[in-house]
Amino acid sequence: MFGPITIPFGAKLLFNTVKLKPGVTYDDVELALAEMCHVVKETYGGDKGGFIAGQVFRFSGFVSEEGSLGGQHGADHDLVIATYWQTFDEHERSHADAVFREKFGQLAEMCVETRELGYEMMWQGAPEGEGAHAAEGTQAA
Repeated sequence: MFGPITIPFGAKLLFNTVKLKPGVTYDDVELALAEMCHVVKETYGGDKGGFIAGQVFRFSGFVSEEGSLGGQHGADHDLVIATYWQTFDEHERSHADAVFREKFGQLAEMCVETRELGYEMMWQGAPEGEGAHAAEGTQAA
């Protein structure tokens, strides 16, 4: 449930920003989020419907001065739900499911707004481990 995820190149990212109603906290929505994510994972995971993995983030208040341009110095949302799918169509089919809609509706009752935007992966990378550098160095020597 809390393990690392691997995202294959070409995955589609659905990035959902969530603005909670005044006075509603992450603790208030945690169960609704967990139930909604469980339905997606168990019903649409892997060969069952194209779901690859997902993550939920709470805005921490940190804003990078070095990486930010423009006048906004905060976020217009409280949470982000990032889900990774094989295709946009598979994502849309999952959200048309009655069970998912019920679970999402429970979350939506505690929100002012949610907005889900789709992105196509253009690049991904990670630093190579020391083992890879040692092997490269050995081959080059």
